[in-house]
Amino acid sequence: MGAVETDGSVQGAARTAKAVRKPTGRQKRMPRAVRERQMMDAAVRTFGQRGYRAASMDEIAELAGVSKPLVYLYLNSKEELFTACIRREAAALVEAVRTGVTPGEPADRQLWAGLRAFFTHTAEHPDGWAVLHSQARTHGEPFAREVAVMREEIVAFVTLLIVEAAREAHHDPALPAHEVAGLAEALVGAAESLAVWANATPGVSAKNAAATLMNFAWAGLGNLMRGESWSPPRL
Repeated sequence: MGAVETDGSVQGAARTAKAVRKPTGRQKRMPRAVRERQMMDAAVRTFGQRGYRAASMDEIAELAGVSKPLVYLYLNSKEELFTACIRREAAALVEAVRTGVTPGEPADRQLWAGLRAFFTHTAEHPDGWAVLHSQARTHGEPFAREVAVMREEIVAFVTLLIVEAAREAHHDPALPAHEVAGLAEALVGAAESLAVWANATPGVSAKNAAATLMNFAWAGLGNLMRGESWSPPRL
C-alpha cells in the first residue's frame, strides 16, 4: 500500500489517521487513561492550530481516532475539554520551569536555567503554548482565570529567584517587596512575548531566546542589586 500524504495541518493529520485505520477484528481494549491522553493530544493540536471557536469536536474525534460520542463520554463538552487542555498544558509548563532550576546554584544560573526551560518547553510544544497564550486568554472566563493561576505560580517562582539574587548581593533582601514583584511581572511578561516571537522566527532557538532575555534582564537586575537604580531626569 502506498504512503498516505498529508499537509501537516490538523485536517491533514485527521485524514491520515482515518486513512490508516483498518478494522482488525477483536481488538484489545485501550486503558481509559491512554485513550483520554490520546483525545487530549488531539484537542490541544486542534485548539492550538484552529483556535477555540473554529475547532470542532468532529475534528478532534477524527484526529484522535475515536467517535465523537466517546469524546463527549470522557470529557463531557467542548468547554470542559478546552479547560482540561489548559490545565494540562499549564501544569506541564510550570513543571518544566521548576524542574529546570537546580536549587543551591548561584542566582544567575537559576534564572538562566528557568528561562531556558521555559523557552525550550514553549518551542517543543507550540500548540500547547498557543492554547495558553493565544486562545485561553481571549475567550473570557473561566478560561482566562485558568491561565492566570498558572501565571501567578510562575511569577511567584521568579520572585523567589530575584529575592535570592538580592540576598547574594547584599546578604539581605535589599529590594522593596513591590519592586521585586514588579520586576517578576515584567520578566514573565517579556518571556511570554519573546516566546511568541521566537516560535514565529526561523533560526531562533530556545537558547537564543533565553540568552536575549537574560542579557536584557540580568544587567538591569545587577545594577539594582548594587543600588544603581535609574531615575528620570529632573525637568
